[in-house]
This record gives sequence, C-alpha cells and structure tokens, in this order.
Amino acid sequence: MPRDKLKVVAPAADAAEPGRYVLDEQVGFLLRVAMQRHTSIFTARMIDGLTQTQFAALSKLHEVGPCSQNHLGRLIFLDAATIKGVVDRLGIRGFVTALADPTDRRRRAVALTDRGRDVTEAAMKVATEITAATLAPLTADERRAVALLLKKLS
Repeated sequence: MPRDKLKVVAPAADAAEPGRYVLDEQVGFLLRVAMQRHTSIFTARMIDGLTQTQFAALSKLHEVGPCSQNHLGRLIFLDAATIKGVVDRLGIRGFVTALADPTDRRRRAVALTDRGRDVTEAAMKVATEITAATLAPLTADERRAVALLLKKLS
C-alpha cells in the first residue's frame, strides 16, 4: 500500500478489540515500510553506488579510525560474515586497506585509504540530505521524537 494510503492508527496492543490483528497497525510492518521509503531515497541519492552497509562501515571508520574487522562489524551491528564481505568489497574499490593493528600486532586493522576518506566525506554530506528527505513529512519536534524513540528501541 502506498505510504499516503496508510492510516495512522493506534498499535494493535492499544486497539479496542482484543485479539484483533490488523497488519497496517503493527509496529514491525510500519518500520519496514518506513525503511523501504528510506532505502529508496538512499539508493537514488547516494554517491559512488555505496550501499547502506558500505556507507555505515566507511562513516564509522571515519569516526573511530582504524579498527579490527570484527570490531567494526560490532560497531555497525553486522555479523562476522557480513562485515567481511562489506570490507572485501570496499577494499576492491580502494576505499579501505588493512594495516597492522596498533593495539595488537597479531591482528590487522581496517582503515580508510585517502580515496576512501574523500568518498566518505562527500557521502556524509549526501547522507545528511538523505536524512532530511526521509524525515521531510515530519515537523522538527516529530523528527527529534522519532530519533529518540528509535534509539530507545535499538
């Protein structure tokens, strides 16, 4: 159902009729629909063909600096197999490299290359625009409330 056709109603848990299940009232369904909208905006606007997970990895590396692949995965809530694939693809594109881990010489740390840093900084500017477009239907107070509530659910 198109977003503008969804009725805003109380969640089923608050519904007047006990046991009544209406899909359009379910939080999981509504979160998925909102995420589909955000993904569509992200995909249409993000530079260099970056996926959401690739962008998350790059922006987190920009934020924290070099770190182990497993730690990076934990920071962006990806399992070991998924983060390995993300890092491999970013490495092939020349955005990240593996260095000796400064805290443990037995490990390798993932780090942004100069090219990766440039792409990440440009992508972060676009990501700000993507966030604004995603939240455009909301008032400033609603935007703050959504962010606060999503953090609480995370």
